[in-house]
Amino acid sequence: MARHTMARDDLRTVEAVEIDLDAEVLAEPTEATGGRLIESNPVSGPIRVPRKATLGDTGIAVHPLALGGSVFGWTLSHEASFDVLDRFAALGGELIDTADAYASGRSEQIIGAWLADRGLRERMTVMTKAGRHPEHRGLSPRSLQGAVDASLARLGTERIDVLFFHGEDPEVPLEESLGAVDRLIAAGKVRSIGASDFSPERLIEARVLAANGLPRFQLVTTAYNLMDRRGFEGAPELVAHAQGLAVLPYFALAGGFLGGRVRRRTDLRHDARGARLARHLGRRGHRVLAALDDIAEEHGVTPAAIAVAWLQSRSTVAAPVAGVSHPEQVDGLIAAASVQLQRSELVELDRASA
Repeated sequence: MARHTMARDDLRTVEAVEIDLDAEVLAEPTEATGGRLIESNPVSGPIRVPRKATLGDTGIAVHPLALGGSVFGWTLSHEASFDVLDRFAALGGELIDTADAYASGRSEQIIGAWLADRGLRERMTVMTKAGRHPEHRGLSPRSLQGAVDASLARLGTERIDVLFFHGEDPEVPLEESLGAVDRLIAAGKVRSIGASDFSPERLIEARVLAANGLPRFQLVTTAYNLMDRRGFEGAPELVAHAQGLAVLPYFALAGGFLGGRVRRRTDLRHDARGARLARHLGRRGHRVLAALDDIAEEHGVTPAAIAVAWLQSRSTVAAPVAGVSHPEQVDGLIAAASVQLQRSELVELDRASA
């Protein structure tokens, strides 16, 4: 445990400052950092901490990248998860995404333990989802109440910053679900709400109910990336724009394909993840990787950073959600928010991924 004893003041003070990532010292002392130096591990390429993203009308403004916690307690141990979270916080990350169903709640437990150990609860924005935990399935008032109380206990906090409905529940009227979360908001247990994988029709229904006094969805999360565009572009994107919803795309790297490590079938693992990546291997996938390679070289960043930067350039996107398996992978994702893609580069990526 000693290796995780990072100075709490150092983590609290990483704010919006210019970072020279070629050196151990990441910034000169500034007013924003309380006149102190910020230290972290060196990574390649200079970045500048970008303008923060606003999450709908929640009043929450954060670095425009969300760290996905689906691997915490599943493929990553407690210790390895702490390493990733430490790196994320040290580089300016502020938004953490999880769910009560991830690793049967272990993801929330790990995040809660890390927040308490590092003293970072007030600096981090925590998003979780309810509706799929085995003990609290669905979006009935009873399930939502139980799910939120259980998540609060695992996270070790008094409030959830953003509670997502984890998919639609056709068995429960949406009015009942929103009424239940209204009581949770009034009790101070939930700050704001979002919808995960809701259809455009369901989002429109929710907006009508909100006009009649029930809580309004402020965010929406859905699968969206350079390889998977059709599911979001069209009616879902139009509804999100019309309602002013902050979009948080998950699978930002298409399951890791856009990182560029898998380029031929011999690179694939013989497991479920390999099968998911295999569907991208083809002419279109190679066109996208070639475009990412060229643009990444021009900007001095990784192909993954360009893939995330493309998402961040979309008008409705607030913060892509991406998970990592090693702390060093956080660096490129954080750097993405500082990449200013040229119009010609956006056109090139759009054409390659069409």
